[in-house]
Amino acid sequence: MRKLLLYDIFHNPQTQKYLKRSGVAHAIAASYHALTLARKYNVNPDLATKAALLHDIGHYTWYRNGEWDYDLYKANDIHAIKGAERAHKILIELDEDRESAKAIALAILLHTDSYLPEGALQLDPLQQVVKLADEADEEPGGMHHYRTISNERACLMIKKLDEKVNEVLLTDPTTTLKQPS
Repeated sequence: MRKLLLYDIFHNPQTQKYLKRSGVAHAIAASYHALTLARKYNVNPDLATKAALLHDIGHYTWYRNGEWDYDLYKANDIHAIKGAERAHKILIELDEDRESAKAIALAILLHTDSYLPEGALQLDPLQQVVKLADEADEEPGGMHHYRTISNERACLMIKKLDEKVNEVLLTDPTTTLKQPS
């Protein structure tokens, strides 16, 4: 069985702080997409949903003259770097398996290429699933970060997602808790 649940990660004070900045509704939606994609691509659903939940916790708000400046964000953003660091720290503090914490952090680091020089990255299956899960919930101009959800609904959805991940892990003998090679 899983050592650390999404519910535990979601209720961590640091997670809450960063998710509120980057969009709780988007994080949860991306996590649900990650579960579907993990099944499709035979990727560990535990790692995929955790990485998707935390993928944007490195966001910083970019304002100019009191208004959100999407161009400024796109030109200067390194949220994936900061998010990978934050996620790794949170996961280790919550006693996640160290190999899993590293795999999750790397998937967060590589979920976007917005901060990288031109060129194609070779993503492993978990990293690809997290990238696709994020893209599946994106809206033009970054508006997906501003959708809202009540705390009660968010908690319910996270709890249900934990149940779904457990069900997949119990019913699919090909799924393991280790990172795919």
